[in-house]
Amino acid sequence: MKNFLIPTTLAPDTIAAVNAAIYQSKNADSEIVLLFVRESPDTYSASQFLREMRMQISANQENILENCRALVNTTTNCKLKIHNQCGLSTLIFKGLIELYAVNLIIFPNSYQKESKKINQYLLQLATKQRCPILHLNVDHNAETCSKALFIKENNGKITLESVQNFLNDNFPLEIVSQTTHQNGHYEDAIPYINEAISKYKIDMLVQTRMNQKVKFKKNKSDDLNQKIGLPVLSLYEELV
Repeated sequence: MKNFLIPTTLAPDTIAAVNAAIYQSKNADSEIVLLFVRESPDTYSASQFLREMRMQISANQENILENCRALVNTTTNCKLKIHNQCGLSTLIFKGLIELYAVNLIIFPNSYQKESKKINQYLLQLATKQRCPILHLNVDHNAETCSKALFIKENNGKITLESVQNFLNDNFPLEIVSQTTHQNGHYEDAIPYINEAISKYKIDMLVQTRMNQKVKFKKNKSDDLNQKIGLPVLSLYEELV
């Protein structure tokens, strides 16, 4: 069984994330969990707390949610669940990963641009988990992704061969080129990345990550897939 967690604000590209999960399920029995997070209500009143905890969405968001349900209903192997989470911490998020036995976290492109602190916190908490993370680009089409560029952590001990073996078992990707980065700093590698994308017709970036402390930055910097415009599959080194 393959289970997928999709943090979302029900932006239109949530549909692409659900479609990516369905494609990645490879017809195995799967559960797709849409995760909504928000700050805990700031009140001492139990009744007020319960009222504010209720999930309230707009007509447009309801339409997107219905489209997601309809998409999942066209399959025979996938089920859709909704999880509304008030408040977030390292232990809470880890508990969600364990509760749903998540195999892959999928972030819609719009989620990475969210300015709310709790959404940015979730993005950072996800990097501490052992399961793979797929950051989608704007016009993601899961069925067209086949050639990957491997971007290795400069101090990492993982090998290209071990990553390719992991991909062979879990993702339909072939690594056709490789480069390195230093602690998430990609500026020096971007010219090579762009050249490799053009030369080898690369449609997916694969990077490794190590466990790091969650830190909030005053100025939010763009992630790799925002800079390059391709989906990024992030693998926890100890998992590969």
